[in-house]
Amino acid sequence: MAQAGYAVTLIAPHDRDETLDGIAVRAVPVAAGRRERMLRTARQVYRRAREVDADIYHFHDPELILTGVLLKLHGKRVVYDVHEDLPRQILSKWWIAPSVRTATSLAAEGIEWVGARIFDRIVCVTSTIARRFPARKTRLVQNFPVREEFAPVDAPAYQERPAEIIYIGAISRERGIGEMIEAFALLREAVPATFTVAGIFQPSSLQAEVAQLPAWGPVRYFAQQPREQVVQLLAHARAGLVIFYPEPNHIDAQPNKLFEYMAAGIPVVASDFPLWREIIAGTQCGLLVDPLQPRQIADALRWLLEHPAEAEAMGKRGQDAARTRFTWSSEECALLEMYRELSE
Repeated sequence: MAQAGYAVTLIAPHDRDETLDGIAVRAVPVAAGRRERMLRTARQVYRRAREVDADIYHFHDPELILTGVLLKLHGKRVVYDVHEDLPRQILSKWWIAPSVRTATSLAAEGIEWVGARIFDRIVCVTSTIARRFPARKTRLVQNFPVREEFAPVDAPAYQERPAEIIYIGAISRERGIGEMIEAFALLREAVPATFTVAGIFQPSSLQAEVAQLPAWGPVRYFAQQPREQVVQLLAHARAGLVIFYPEPNHIDAQPNKLFEYMAAGIPVVASDFPLWREIIAGTQCGLLVDPLQPRQIADALRWLLEHPAEAEAMGKRGQDAARTRFTWSSEECALLEMYRELSE
């Protein structure tokens, strides 16, 4: 939005107010835990939002729905950005007791329903999520990579790279960290491969648990990385993993990491969900597996490592698709058009 000429202020947890790349950052204290973030941080965000006195407010955290409603009561234009299927996501939240997940999911859906009738626009990241909201005010803006971020980098040619597998993004049980590590152990019985993992454990206590697994020893682990470093890590890998469990919020999701692997020109090994099959099989850019079967995952990785020419061709097909179909440049137009509508 700043590149398009808008004056942009970002209100977010940070240690100080500052201006970065022309964007004014207005800080709220970093929350000590989930409860504080949902209660105190939401109030602090609202106060800072009133101080800014913007024309349009665009938020994406569900705990800020009430904040959005209050801003509407003050005559502001408000956009709710929905990048997760919240009601379905709640059904697999580890920190919500199983006995109340269904009731909590229904409550969340009701709150979103009310908010959708109040807010000026709803931005959704997938067509499945978009169908839950009023069509007249809902805009589909998919989370595809910025093509320019994946311009050629200084990296070895694909077939000259070591046998390195990579996973980037949030690390959790539901995203298959256990199965990926087990598959890696099986793979190493046949191929001297390496496994790179970059991201943050959710919950943080999971890291200590995973570190006890024998197969974790040779894993190269990086915490959350700057975008430039992510691109460099991908440029040295031979395949990327997206092994999400078949849970309601995952089946129709479009993980950004999938498209980042494609943009980087590496083949993917991914969960065999209908939507993912349409993307991956449709572009012939990788292999599909049962995410709950480490042996299948290991066999798919081994095939890619033992057939480097075919794997490279898969990566190139994915990269071509990422440059032409799954690219932010097409989605940016939809976002800017929505802002033009709100600015009239």
